[in-house]
Amino acid sequence: MPRLIMFLAIPALLFALPWWTLVAAPTSGASTLFSLGTAVFLLGYLTLPPAMTAGHGARQSDLASIVGDTLLGIMWVFFSWSVIGTVAGWALALAGVDDRARIVATGVFAVSTVLVVYGIVEARRVPRVRTVHVDIPGLGPSLDGLRLVVVTDTHYAALDRLRWSERVVELVNAQQPDIACHAGDLADGSVAKRHPQVDTLGKVEAPFGRFYITGNHEYFGDGPGWIDHMTSIGWQPLHNQHEIVTRGGDSLVIAGIDDPTGKAVPGHGPDLDAALANADPSLPVVLLAHQPRQIADTVAAGIALQISGHTHGGQIWPFHYLVRLEQPVVAGLSRHSDRTQLYTSRGTGFWGPQLRVFAPSEITVLILHPESPRAAA
Repeated sequence: MPRLIMFLAIPALLFALPWWTLVAAPTSGASTLFSLGTAVFLLGYLTLPPAMTAGHGARQSDLASIVGDTLLGIMWVFFSWSVIGTVAGWALALAGVDDRARIVATGVFAVSTVLVVYGIVEARRVPRVRTVHVDIPGLGPSLDGLRLVVVTDTHYAALDRLRWSERVVELVNAQQPDIACHAGDLADGSVAKRHPQVDTLGKVEAPFGRFYITGNHEYFGDGPGWIDHMTSIGWQPLHNQHEIVTRGGDSLVIAGIDDPTGKAVPGHGPDLDAALANADPSLPVVLLAHQPRQIADTVAAGIALQISGHTHGGQIWPFHYLVRLEQPVVAGLSRHSDRTQLYTSRGTGFWGPQLRVFAPSEITVLILHPESPRAAA
């Protein structure tokens, strides 16, 4: 019962404030616009919970998922700007401005509509390439300039993004990666339903290896199945294990651990000790770990660099403030000890609502360099 109440109360809040801001306040509750607007908001409220249940529950209806996710994203934008509009309305009241309810409603509707359109375009576009240079303590000179190309949070799901996936692969290959990494949340749903979109990743070219770890969303579907499938298309899953990359006599450890959600599946869940078992402790380590909050164990192990995703950079502003309550970093390169750095990608795709607002997607090129004496100091 408490879960049911929360399941109904959260959508009610998402719809109630925009309804008041856009419909009730400017019309004073008495007009055709009030009746039509109220009917639209009520229909949306009655649609969202069952659509989300059918789309993400046992049925996994793709149509329901598209409807529910899109509606959720749109309402988050309208809710967020209704909050801002409410504050602006108080300021207008203090300034003695008349008809402020209509002014606020017009502003909120205009800004929200523009951001929804912009957010859909931004989410569906091919990601921008972001290049970051990273100093790695103990990296051998022969590995200077090693290029790790990172994709993560592709979330292949109900919307068929096969052509998008093909263009992502073309762009990844254009970066001439030495190593390709997928840092989890590959797809939402079963291998049988989503593999046509995923299979294009088999065309990624990286001479020193293509490495993949599970995210939390694989375990909402079929984590072990996705590990097997990525193996079948030529990727190396790092299921609490590591590989050694060697060039010109210098070596680097590439390790990976499961997402914490995997603990619900026998034999899964993060095990950093197992991932580093028998690795030469003198070699620098790059670790793939889906969630930034896994950095605490990474620091304790003295690992040079952790690569994560999961946050989507917040995906739809201002959701990143809520993400920050759970994760230590939302996006970018950050330092967490004298030895350990963390790179958090904003993600290559999107989850759920096909919107990205002020949180652009990315394909990341991490170029590794030996740590200079100045950086070490």
